[in-house]
Amino acid sequence: MPRPIQAHIDLSALEHNLNVVRRMSSARIMAVIKAAAYGHGLLRAAEALNAAEGFALLDIQEAVRLREAGFRQQILLLEGFFSSDDLPLLAEYDLASVIHSPHQIAMLDAYPRRGGLSLWLKINSGMNRLGFPPREVPAVMEKLKNHAAVKDVTLMTHFSHADEAEGVAQQLERFNTLAAPYRAPRSLANSAALLRYPATHADWVRPGIMLYGASPFAGTEAGQFGLRPAMTLSSEIISVREIGAGEQVGYGGLFRAESTTRVGVVACGYADGYPRHAPTGTPVLVQGRRTRTLGRVSMDMLSVDLSALPETAVGSKVTLWGQGLPVEEVAHAAGTISYELLCALTARVPVVA
Repeated sequence: MPRPIQAHIDLSALEHNLNVVRRMSSARIMAVIKAAAYGHGLLRAAEALNAAEGFALLDIQEAVRLREAGFRQQILLLEGFFSSDDLPLLAEYDLASVIHSPHQIAMLDAYPRRGGLSLWLKINSGMNRLGFPPREVPAVMEKLKNHAAVKDVTLMTHFSHADEAEGVAQQLERFNTLAAPYRAPRSLANSAALLRYPATHADWVRPGIMLYGASPFAGTEAGQFGLRPAMTLSSEIISVREIGAGEQVGYGGLFRAESTTRVGVVACGYADGYPRHAPTGTPVLVQGRRTRTLGRVSMDMLSVDLSALPETAVGSKVTLWGQGLPVEEVAHAAGTISYELLCALTARVPVVA
C-alpha cells in the first residue's frame, strides 16, 4: 500500500478562478504557469486554463512542450532568452520573450533571420530587479521598433508593492509616462494589482497565485474574492499515543505537554514540501476538524494534537492545506507565503486530479 500523502488538484477550481479574473477585467489574460504551475502541474494546469489568451513561464523547453501539446495561445518567457541558441526556437515555435537587458539586444543584433519575434520590453519602474531603466527606454523602444528581427513589441513592468499598503501609484505613473508616446500593448497587473487596482489592467493582465485559489494579500483569504483552492494536500494519521504532563514531542523537544495530551503522527514532512519551520500551533484539519501541529516538523512526519478529537484513530484523514484550510493561513502561521508552500511540493508526493 502506498504512503497515504497526496496532493489533489481540483481542475474545476482552476477554471472557476480564471472566470473570476475574466469577470474582473476586460483585458486579455496571460495565465502565469511558471514553477510547474505553482506546483499544480504544467500541462494539467494549462489544460484547465485553456480559455486564457496566453501563458507565461520561464523555461523555453516547457514552452515548447506546450506548443507540441497543441496549445496555440501566446506563450511568454518571463525572464526572456538566455542564449542566442534560444532565438531560432522562439521563431520556430512562435514564442514571445521578455527583453530586459542590453546583452539580449546584442544577441538580437547578431541574429541573422528577419522578422518573426514578439518581444515584451520590460521597464524597470521601481522594483529594480529586471528591466531597462526609464532613461534608456526611448532609445531601446526605437531600436526594437525598427529591428529586422522583431515583429512586434509589448510594454510591461512589474509592481513591487501591489500587495502592500504602499501600492502602485508611483510605479504606475512612471510607466504610463514612458509608455504614452507609443501605440503598443501594455501589461502591468499581477494578481495583487488585478484585484486591487483596476487602473493597472491595461491590455494584458498576468494573474498567478489567484488562479490557484490563494490570496496575494497578507491577512486576506482568497475566498473573500470568490476564489477556490485548487490544491489540497492531504495525508493520514499513522500513529496515535498519549503522553503525560511534562513529556516532549519530536526533535529538540520543542513541544512540552502541560497536561495529558493525545498525539497523532501524520505521514507528511519537510521532504514532502511541508515547511520545517512551521511552529507548534500551525493549523491542520483532522477528519475535517481543526487542530494544531505539535513540535518540530520532521523529514517524513509531523505531529498533531488529537486531545479534543477522541474519535480519531490511525487512518483518520488529515488536510495540511486546501479545501477547508486556506494555504495562506498555513503559510502565515509558518512565517512564509502561500507561493512558497505550493511551489515547494516535492516530486515524491503523488499529484492526482
